[in-house]
Amino acid sequence: MAFKCIVAMVKPDLTDKVVDSAKGAGATGATVIDAAGTGAREAKTFFGLSLDIRTEVVLFLVSDSGVAPVLSAIHKAGRFHEPGTGIAFVLGVESAIGIESQMTNEQ
Repeated sequence: MAFKCIVAMVKPDLTDKVVDSAKGAGATGATVIDAAGTGAREAKTFFGLSLDIRTEVVLFLVSDSGVAPVLSAIHKAGRFHEPGTGIAFVLGVESAIGIESQMTNEQ
């Protein structure tokens, strides 16, 4: 079976909603990594200190056929249509191990 890795940069207050929505669309789990970032629209500052630069990187390993529904769920739950809320992209996976325990009988 071929897999893809969906990488999503998500605002921390939306991470749980994004993960739950992705799982509802077929993802079997996620890895969440704390991060900080900057983008085209800079964070607001207060006395020279950046606010709201925290983000979380969420990794999903999904089957090729699961990419479209999971990515769509992430887009909606993460409110990615709004400026500065996050981005997501898909990477090819050469090989994977340990995924057997996450797969259902249908997969």
